Amino acid sequence: MIGTMSSPDESGGSWTLLTGHGHVLVEIARNPRARMRDISEVVGLTERTVQAIVADLEAAGYLTRGRTGRRNRYTVNPDSLFRHSAQEGLRVGPLLDLLAAAGDSAATGSPSAADVDGRQPADVGRADVQSREEKTRTA
Repeated sequence: MIGTMSSPDESGGSWTLLTGHGHVLVEIARNPRARMRDISEVVGLTERTVQAIVADLEAAGYLTRGRTGRRNRYTVNPDSLFRHSAQEGLRVGPLLDLLAAAGDSAATGSPSAADVDGRQPADVGRADVQSREEKTRTA
């Protein structure tokens, strides 16, 4: 029998695939002008927790903070590398592009959303996937 992932309110556990850091990073990639309050509502964390996560992400180089008038604006560094050894050498940008585009298409109801460069999400991470496949073949 094949098991299914349960949602947080079903029996079988309350875990999610992404951590709070991952959810916040995806939401900022999707909406760089979002306020902490907006991000908090979307990801289901308190504003204080989101602020701490944003500080962590900024300190680790995943985000750059800038000012637009009186508001902060965050820019995701797509060339940042994953922190886990299982994804050694892979950039976060392609994954964020896929997740942000998927979230945008779910919100708008469109079946497919192109990223800001006009590429389709399936094309975004092709170089990383090919590079990882080459590593696997040579190992």
